[in-house]
Amino acid sequence: MATTAAAPTITMRPYRKQGEIDYARLDFDPDEPVLKPDAMQQNLQLEAILVLLRAHCTDFNRRPGVFLDSNTIICYDPTNLNVRVSPDVYLAFGVDTRAIRRRKIYLPWEVGKPPDWVLEVASSSTSREDVGRKRDIYARIGVPEYWRFDPQDGAYHGERLAGDRLVAGGYEPIELTTAPDGILKGYSEVLGLSLCWDDNWPRLYDPATDTYLEGWPEVWEAREAAEAQIAVEQAGRLAERAARRAAEARIRQLEAELRRRRADE
Repeated sequence: MATTAAAPTITMRPYRKQGEIDYARLDFDPDEPVLKPDAMQQNLQLEAILVLLRAHCTDFNRRPGVFLDSNTIICYDPTNLNVRVSPDVYLAFGVDTRAIRRRKIYLPWEVGKPPDWVLEVASSSTSREDVGRKRDIYARIGVPEYWRFDPQDGAYHGERLAGDRLVAGGYEPIELTTAPDGILKGYSEVLGLSLCWDDNWPRLYDPATDTYLEGWPEVWEAREAAEAQIAVEQAGRLAERAARRAAEARIRQLEAELRRRRADE
């Protein structure tokens, strides 16, 4: 099993609730995830990166102070909660996760900070917003890192993988490299890991241990290998049992024949 990098150090921020929310006056339903007409173009990759982040960053929701969510609402204008954006994936460290979920909406002025990390997965209906309007919004509200992943070989975003780091209020591109293994990588300071594009599939790489974190393909391959090994061992035990029974039957046959010969004498 791959070694997992150490989780980021977390400094907790108190949640400062500011009044009640009139949910009936919102022009969206915060209880429902944002639906996209072309979700099939991105769902597999989106779920894969969520599994990796949930394992590494939240310890499967057991790590306090780490908020991970997908296709829910971030409001960024305190005077109008209908002004909003919905990232495919976003992470915030050092926040009151229970309070955020009780409010049903991520409100940076109450949480105490914007998300630390945002990822958009490309689809035909969202690609222009991902590289344009959403990028501007995330920079304006202060998201430290904004990443884009295109599972269609760069057809929608114009590039397979892209990352931006907030510097002096604006985004600067994060350098990407292609290692000898042919996988495109970009290092995320927020995660302490590299986000990777591997033949249209997302992966996370830990440069400290030179390993890829286990996701669906690795877990599935390990499961198949384990099941194959179990099948081999079971077949071996069955063959051994059959051979033992055959030997015992032969012994009984020989013993019976010996008794008959003695009786004839």
